[in-house]
Amino acid sequence: MLHAPVASRMRKRPRPLEPSAQRKGEVKFQDVRLYLVERKMGCSRRSFLSQLARSKGFIVEDVLSDKVTHVVSEDNDAAGLWAWLEGCGLKDLPKMQVLDIGWFTDSMREGKPVAVETKHCIQVCMFHVIRQKYPYSHRASTRWHCKPNRRLFSLTRLQHTKSDAFEVLAESYEFNEIEGRCLAFRRAASVLKSLPWAVQRLEATQDLPCLGGHTKAVIQEILQYGRSFEVEKILSNERYQTLKLFTSVFGVGVKTAEKWYRRGLRSFRDILAEPSIHLTRMQQFGFLHYGDISRAVSEAEARALGNIIDEAVRAITPDAVLALTGGFRRGKEFGHDVDYLLTTPELGKEEALLLSVIDRLKHQSILLYCDYQASTLDMDQLPCRRFEAMDHFAKCFLILRLEAGQVEGDLQRVEGDSRSWRAVRVDLVSPPIDHYAFALLGWSGSRQFERDLRRFARLERKMLLDNHALYDLTKKEFLEAKTEKDIFAHLGLEYIEPWQRNA
Repeated sequence: MLHAPVASRMRKRPRPLEPSAQRKGEVKFQDVRLYLVERKMGCSRRSFLSQLARSKGFIVEDVLSDKVTHVVSEDNDAAGLWAWLEGCGLKDLPKMQVLDIGWFTDSMREGKPVAVETKHCIQVCMFHVIRQKYPYSHRASTRWHCKPNRRLFSLTRLQHTKSDAFEVLAESYEFNEIEGRCLAFRRAASVLKSLPWAVQRLEATQDLPCLGGHTKAVIQEILQYGRSFEVEKILSNERYQTLKLFTSVFGVGVKTAEKWYRRGLRSFRDILAEPSIHLTRMQQFGFLHYGDISRAVSEAEARALGNIIDEAVRAITPDAVLALTGGFRRGKEFGHDVDYLLTTPELGKEEALLLSVIDRLKHQSILLYCDYQASTLDMDQLPCRRFEAMDHFAKCFLILRLEAGQVEGDLQRVEGDSRSWRAVRVDLVSPPIDHYAFALLGWSGSRQFERDLRRFARLERKMLLDNHALYDLTKKEFLEAKTEKDIFAHLGLEYIEPWQRNA
């Protein structure tokens, strides 16, 4: 016989939860079983949303089991959510839809389960799948998750600025390989970003360059309604979302993303689970380190990497020339990677320096990935008459391990990441010293500034300019330049400081 206090304690002990029977409402959707993740959502809100779903004919499970078809989460970090799900011992987890609260909201509004689109999915990139499919890639990292860009996919929370709208339109045309319109909207975005004042009336744009009829119609729509319906339609388009997601991976271009999309693939899980897809080495490491290299790099992190590279360079060639380029040279606080030019005062020694730096980084155990490309520089083929994204100098595309202790302040982190390091994308380019000024100008950007400068050189000065050289079509000769100021002088322009080149 039990003593009273013990019996009392046993009566108060809660019984294990059982999968819920349907309450309050007829079941309309037998093939859909929801589970709402309580973490971050809270008990009260979860209870309210569960009752709402049941009243509309949905089955809502109180316990996560293999019966569940749709897991719904609100404001949870993707890495932490997937780590929890994978620890629940579910056999059918790969078959479950793991969705943002946006899908639930849309379904409640429609009164039925809406089609699952890429924007609804909380993506995860499975390290163990990478390791099984590409065993030699696993040494670099044991933690990798990916998460959709909430700013892009949550249309209800996205407020279009005018330049943001043009960037989306430009990207959409780029995905459709319509180069002219893509460039037109990029120019329009650059013009608006350069204005020291906000456009409040369409009439104020009358004398601004690069704003055509389509552009002004978008501006008028935003001024009138606070958003662009055309842009919202693009952002909700499944193809755009999927190509945007796939091309965010290091080593994946538009053509590859389009090929995967046409095969019916819509998520990273789809790609990694498809046995017929053979990723390139660059793509493998792009997926493996996606969580890190898709995240912004801070100025402090760029400086820390600069110190590491500078130390390696000076140990090999003390009088070498090293320069930070890209957005950080233009004064930006954040970037997607870090670009450096390095060369030697002695012509012809620059490529050997680059190879020696790579070896030194490798011996320091901070080189996670390296793709070296030897020089293909041929002056008989230069300068190019069309804009090329890549030049012919020796270069290497790297992923480096950056320790928190090397960064002033701290690393750029995501919630739940307790590592003492992160992976960062770094490009090292090694032009010969007699091409250094042109390479520095070209790699400093911005891309739109470079396009317009080259266009000015061709149309106004009858010269061809690229990352390698400046060629005078009238005199039929290459013009020498030791500094960027020499190039501007040849073009008859006042020197423009790097921080003024953001376009």
